Amino acid sequence: QLQASGGGLVQTGGSLRLSCAASGFTLDYYAIGWFRQAPGKEREGVSFISSSDGSTYYAESVKGRFTISRVNAKNTVYLQMNSLKPEDTAVYYCAAAEVVVTSIWAAAEYDYWGQGTLVTVSS
Repeated sequence: QLQASGGGLVQTGGSLRLSCAASGFTLDYYAIGWFRQAPGKEREGVSFISSSDGSTYYAESVKGRFTISRVNAKNTVYLQMNSLKPEDTAVYYCAAAEVVVTSIWAAAEYDYWGQGTLVTVSS
């Protein structure tokens, strides 16, 4: 089971750190993706960290502002979000993939999903 948390209301330019914690399995062996879905829009991939070498990837819209990291000792993956913009407002989901991910933004590649945490950025 995955548990996403850390969302909230923040002003433009503010920061939040989202957490994705696992129970029942060890995240070390899983690739993790963060996705978001804004009202009336399709879900989109935001960030990804591999299980093998820790490689990270970001959507162009968040590159330079968001940072994904994992702390294996806490069985948790974080998404640090800085310089937030109103267009970052969405429900954020974390997802875990056990096997090698060939298309990191494809939701079907992931085995487990967190319940989502709402991020609201006010202008």
